[in-house]
Amino acid sequence: MKRLTHSFFNRKTALVAQELLGKVLVCKNKDQIISGMIVETEAYVGPQDLASHASRGKTPRNEIMFGDAGYWYVYLIYGFYNCLNIVTENKDYPSAVLIRAVEPLEGISLMEINRKTTKLENLTSGPGKLCQAFGIDKKLNCLSCLDKDSALFIADTGITIPKNKIKKAKRVGVDYAGKWKDKLLRFYLKDNSFVSKK
Repeated sequence: MKRLTHSFFNRKTALVAQELLGKVLVCKNKDQIISGMIVETEAYVGPQDLASHASRGKTPRNEIMFGDAGYWYVYLIYGFYNCLNIVTENKDYPSAVLIRAVEPLEGISLMEINRKTTKLENLTSGPGKLCQAFGIDKKLNCLSCLDKDSALFIADTGITIPKNKIKKAKRVGVDYAGKWKDKLLRFYLKDNSFVSKK
């Protein structure tokens, strides 16, 4: 299992979002490992994307999006749920991929404790759920996923998802974004039960 490198993330965001499907999100905490295969993502592409935080310009909250590819951008929604994003593309072209859902692989019993549920398909089937299951919070914001000592990273297990297994759809909850609300920038694995919304 190889960690993804800077060159993987320093590409067009929509391509990164699609190619993250089938990769594995890994969280190491002391002697415990939680992992899951990424099954759903959303691309947020540059300052012109009205669904992106970057469309409002650089702020203390979103400035990591303007930095180098391969850094985590973690933020709160509804004052409670964390969302996990990975910065993409060139510096000063603010873009990121939101990891919306994963299929649990390792550490499922710990996920159940963190989520206070034993229903497998409800553990990580949404951005807030997966952050809760993995114990991801804003302490990881602005940290690199590329460092060999990083506790949270994305790995390649050699699985390539065929194009006919990837579905494209509108992003969730971006009705405010003008014409950008209709862009097909959400990508998910066809027939996967851990996808948050079909």
